[in-house]
Amino acid sequence: MLQPKKTKFRRQQKGRSKGFAQRGNQLAFGSFGIKTLETKWITGRQIEAARVAVTRYMQRQGQIWIRIFPDKPITRKPADVRMGKGKGNPDGFVAAVTPGRMIIEVEGVSYDIAKEALRLAAQKLPVVTKFVVRRDYDPTQNV
Repeated sequence: MLQPKKTKFRRQQKGRSKGFAQRGNQLAFGSFGIKTLETKWITGRQIEAARVAVTRYMQRQGQIWIRIFPDKPITRKPADVRMGKGKGNPDGFVAAVTPGRMIIEVEGVSYDIAKEALRLAAQKLPVVTKFVVRRDYDPTQNV
């Protein structure tokens, strides 16, 4: 599961996510990708599930880039615990995404395979996504 090797602080405040993605909002590596259309926290498990779905469908052809990393610790208190007594213990890590952020990019497969693989990945994620294609993509050149 994705998580940082080491963090400076064990716990972090929630913070606020508003506006659109200022960076990581365009295709940088692959010819195809999915980009989020809403603000959400995506857990390391969800990212891993999406990655597995893509690699399985593509049958390990081509290349995949995961453009987000869960580096924000999320805490949770145990069940049946009264209010107060401090913040809970770290429970997992999430990546905070805002609209326009690229999540996964794919290269080295045909348009149809990439579209279906990324559709399967999008089903594993808690956000509404959009399939994007590189502007200078030439369908006759690839596979």
